[in-house]
Amino acid sequence: MMIELLVATVMVLATVFIHTMGVLLLGRLARLEQREELNLGISPFSFAGVTMIMTVVLGLFVLHGLEIWLYAALYLQLGAISSLREAVYFSTQTYAAIGYSDNAIADAWRLVGAIEGINGLLLLGWSTAFFVTVMRRLGRE
Repeated sequence: MMIELLVATVMVLATVFIHTMGVLLLGRLARLEQREELNLGISPFSFAGVTMIMTVVLGLFVLHGLEIWLYAALYLQLGAISSLREAVYFSTQTYAAIGYSDNAIADAWRLVGAIEGINGLLLLGWSTAFFVTVMRRLGRE
């Protein structure tokens, strides 16, 4: 059990680091766009505003995809799941806290899967809060 907890802790730290860097980069992009809109009087409904919103959404999607694939790669590396397709599917379902059968992952690594669910839930919540903040900033005149 201690090895499972150690592996899960390393994965949580890695995904939180990835998410931190990604959200900081997307936040900087959003602030630059907001300044441009305020200086030039561009509406958030303009092409530039909509493009920025789409960029933030796709950026968040890429971040979560990287984190999901990182877990999937771990499951393959550990031999916890035998195929790439199954590992990505299990990781996606678990990360999004949708749930999937425990039969897909080796008994010895189930705790890592459970912690991935908590990790994913927190990172998805963080992304939601970030996106709401970006949208609120855009609506200000």
